[in-house]
Amino acid sequence: MSDLNLSFIIPAFNEEKLLPQTLKCIRQSASVLTDKGLEWEIVLCDNNSTDQTSVIARENGARVVFEPKNQIARARNAGASIAKGQWFVFIDADSIPSPALFKDLADTIASGSVAGGGCVLEMEGDIRWFYRFWLGMWNRMSQMMSWAAGSFVYTRADGFRAVGGFPEDCYAGEEIGFSRQLKRWARRSDLEFRILDKHPLLTSPRKIYLYSKWELIKTFLISFFCYPFVRGRRSAWFMWYDGRR
Repeated sequence: MSDLNLSFIIPAFNEEKLLPQTLKCIRQSASVLTDKGLEWEIVLCDNNSTDQTSVIARENGARVVFEPKNQIARARNAGASIAKGQWFVFIDADSIPSPALFKDLADTIASGSVAGGGCVLEMEGDIRWFYRFWLGMWNRMSQMMSWAAGSFVYTRADGFRAVGGFPEDCYAGEEIGFSRQLKRWARRSDLEFRILDKHPLLTSPRKIYLYSKWELIKTFLISFFCYPFVRGRRSAWFMWYDGRR
C-alpha cells in the first residue's frame, strides 16, 4: 500500500499564466489535510506544452510526467500512472480550491463509505447573470445525475484502476464517462459516489472572455445535441485544444 494518502493530479496544456496560483492554493489549502495527518503530493501531466508549464510545476514541488498527445483523458491517465496516493484528486490548472473544500474532502474520505465523486463549482469574479445561471444548472445536474465536473474529480486509486481510468475515445466529456463507470464499481463495492456541495471549487471564467458568444453557443449545442457523434473529433472541442489562454 502507498505511504501517501492523496495525489493531486493536474492535466496541463500551456498553463503558465494560471498554474502558479493553482499550485499555491493547493498547497495552502492542503494544510488542513496535513493537520489531519494525511500525506499528499502534487503530480502534473504536461500535455505537450510549449511554454514554461513543466518548469513552473517542478519549481513548486510537483512531480511531472509528459504526455505527447493533446487529449485531456490521456493527460489525466498519464498523471495517475505515476501517482502514489491511495486517493486521486484530479484538479484543473485554472482552479482555486479552498481549505473548507479540502476539509470536506478529507472528512468524506475518512467516512469509508465513498468511492469517489466531484464537487459543485463557482466562477471567479463578477460575471454576467446568464453564465451564473448555466453554471447553476450544471451544478444541479451534477448532483441529480451524480456526474463529476472535470475540474474536480476525486476517486479511490483502486477504483480508478478497476474501471480503466478516463475513457480515451473522447476529446471532451471524459469525466462523465468516468463518473458512470466509477458509480457502477461503487455499487458493486457497496460504496457511494458523492458530489460535495458545501464548498464550491472556484474556477476561472476565462473561456467566456477568450471565446465569442457564437463559439460558446456552438460548443453548448454540440455538447448537448451532437456529443455521441463528435466525441472522438478533436476539432469539435476547439475550446479545450486551440491553445487560447
